[in-house]
Amino acid sequence: MSLSTTTRRPVEISAPSVPALVTQTRLQSLDVLRGLTIVLMILVNQSGDRAHTYSPLIHAPWNGLTFADVVFPCFLFIVGVSLVLSLSGRLQRGTDRSMLIGQALKRAAILFAIGLILNALPWPGLASFRIYGVLQRIAFCYFVAVLLYLWLKPRTLLLATVGILLGYYLLLRWVPVPGYGIPGVDIAFLDPHGNLAAWLDRQIFPASHLYQQGFYDPEGLLSSLPALASTLIGVLTGIELLKQKAGSLKRTFITGAICLTMGLLWSHWFPLNKRLWTSSFVLVTAGISLIAFGLLRWWLDGHSNRGRPLVPFRIFGINALAAYVFSDFVAAVLSTVRLPHTDVTFRRWLFQPVPAFIHNRYIAGLVCAIVYIGVCFLPMWLLYRRRIYLKV
Repeated sequence: MSLSTTTRRPVEISAPSVPALVTQTRLQSLDVLRGLTIVLMILVNQSGDRAHTYSPLIHAPWNGLTFADVVFPCFLFIVGVSLVLSLSGRLQRGTDRSMLIGQALKRAAILFAIGLILNALPWPGLASFRIYGVLQRIAFCYFVAVLLYLWLKPRTLLLATVGILLGYYLLLRWVPVPGYGIPGVDIAFLDPHGNLAAWLDRQIFPASHLYQQGFYDPEGLLSSLPALASTLIGVLTGIELLKQKAGSLKRTFITGAICLTMGLLWSHWFPLNKRLWTSSFVLVTAGISLIAFGLLRWWLDGHSNRGRPLVPFRIFGINALAAYVFSDFVAAVLSTVRLPHTDVTFRRWLFQPVPAFIHNRYIAGLVCAIVYIGVCFLPMWLLYRRRIYLKV
């Protein structure tokens, strides 16, 4: 992992220093939204023992949508917006496209490698080592989105996004799944085992290499295509943002409402499913992301004083990669390392006293997760104070 730091002039993960849009500063709304998604990722990952976790913080087991399901697609949406704001300024300065592609490939490779390292904590052995993962999906979506943004016109990008969503539906609905038949005819549509995405995951890797050594992977190969569509919607939003037209904020809300409505309507035929990242799921979560981004733009951008209560989220958003890696690494260590001569992990030892003071185990789990967010916040705050922004 190669990281650049500075204590004099910040090195930023994304550089939205586009003339007429942001004058030598970061876009507050984007940083805050990015930080909010990181905080929610940590909250979802660390909230209770799942048996005593509030239902909105648990991913839907299959079809359906919970609050937790919205977080990851929102982050991919932000990746799309950010890469446009970063690359557009460099293109205006005359940077060669091949150089930008090379740098994007390097960043994607580092993100993928970091994801593999996190999967190896604690080391499961080669027989059950998982290749897929959250950072690996982000790396794929980021790199392909960069390629498409650099070489396609906005209208073609829109058509490509629509094509991905429609094509994914046709694949899951009409392509026969070997050993199961045609979905919706020979087997239930989106059957957990008998869908094309899960079948393909099992052909590429044995079950021991998939998520929780199961029958599919939520970050699998085929479902990465609609995840790319989530990123491309962010790219299209970033392109619209660069136009800086008077009605751009209004169009953000309108587009968000249209995506949300279309996704909900489509879900009657193509159910919302985060595990398979269905096309209806893409549209609904994109609609939510657009509306959330629009609200933050309206409230923050151009109004510096309004952002003070949201500074903690901005701190997380500026060093988003560091925050995510730190949270996963520390959680893995606490859950693995045991007290000397006992079977008690450090995680259990640290949080064991909480239920003694908070008898409701749901609230106790939530409190532990919030405390853990505070632990993750401290190093990010120190980096922010020293103006150290980590990037790959």
